[in-house]
Amino acid sequence: MKRIVIFGLGSELYGMDIYELQEIIRMVEITHIPKAPSFIEGVINLRGKVIPVIDLKKKFGIKGDDNPSERRIIVANVGGQTAGLIVDRVSEVTSVRDEDIEPPPAVLELEGRFINGLAKLGERIVILLKADEILNAMEKKELKNLSEEGTKDEASQNI
Repeated sequence: MKRIVIFGLGSELYGMDIYELQEIIRMVEITHIPKAPSFIEGVINLRGKVIPVIDLKKKFGIKGDDNPSERRIIVANVGGQTAGLIVDRVSEVTSVRDEDIEPPPAVLELEGRFINGLAKLGERIVILLKADEILNAMEKKELKNLSEEGTKDEASQNI
């Protein structure tokens, strides 16, 4: 049995193991960082710690309008560091039986490394993500450069 948080990106449902995330917060003001990868919205100050924020719709190439008042930031460990993941909406936390989780389709072997499986919840299919695998090695390095230490170093070089 797994406990997952279910969230929406466009018209699709995604989920993540509840133990992979730290918290879910409402949207806050995001400070944009020049020359950051296109899927990185910027950074936020979360209780005194600067963390990068990733727009999952941009990262996955998902189109579709959303309701800005429902957008949330899921704070999770991504690539060995704390990061925020912007989602369109968070719908529920639920339990999924192991037998209701199918492995990801073989066709997604390389590109779908971040997909942990497909959960069948009644008529709904929820794509389960691995937070730590959302970014590839190069993107994890770029994310690390946006961490608190990276932004301090960058600021001192610009003086």
